[in-house]
Amino acid sequence: MSVATEYLEITRIPPDQLVRTHAPLVRRIAYHLMGRLPPSVDANDLMQAGMIGLLEAARNYSPTRAASFETYAGIRIRGAMLDELRKTDWTPRSVHRKLREVAEVTRQIENETGGDADAMEVMKRLGIDAMEYNQILADAASARLLSLTAPEGDEGSAIDVVDPDAAGPEGLFEQAGLRDALAQSIDGLPEREKLVMSLYYDEELNLKEIGAVLGVSESRVCQIHGQALIRLRARMSGWKEKQ
Repeated sequence: MSVATEYLEITRIPPDQLVRTHAPLVRRIAYHLMGRLPPSVDANDLMQAGMIGLLEAARNYSPTRAASFETYAGIRIRGAMLDELRKTDWTPRSVHRKLREVAEVTRQIENETGGDADAMEVMKRLGIDAMEYNQILADAASARLLSLTAPEGDEGSAIDVVDPDAAGPEGLFEQAGLRDALAQSIDGLPEREKLVMSLYYDEELNLKEIGAVLGVSESRVCQIHGQALIRLRARMSGWKEKQ
């Protein structure tokens, strides 16, 4: 579909009709996020926030954008849900502290060796056993907003969903740099971790479905996902220091 054709179609559709048509997208995104959140988080709260994001998308979307309406709306819906989650950080400070410690040790090992940090070496340096380490990985996968770029001590924050309408040239440049650095870091993950990230974020499979694909348990997928997130945080912290 050409830009001109999409423009004519979109401009003929009232915002309230766009909202009704794409309402299922809100539910799908909410339940995908719920897959890595604790039971205490109310899906209805997420969906209410997501509907506000969808309404804003319907009001502000211009077909001259490079992205389709569904893609644009998905970004605004996720952003609204993340804003809702930021209001109440349920993650204990002790969990944030342990995640930072594992990420920092992972970063140190990878800087020293030039390769992927081995789990046994991480456990050895931290003085923890496999049970505690696996719990930290599970916490990393379920922690509400594990930040890949937040400064040390900034708990509960995440990579912001930047609104291109609000960001100035400098902000857009930084966003592009962050996106490229994150893409490179993901591409450099060990194959199984990269596959889990792709299936979870790109294909939007849940942990049980990913386990079926890989032939492992759901809990093992959770650990792989957590390991990938910690490794990414370790690598992205290095990128942030260079800025």
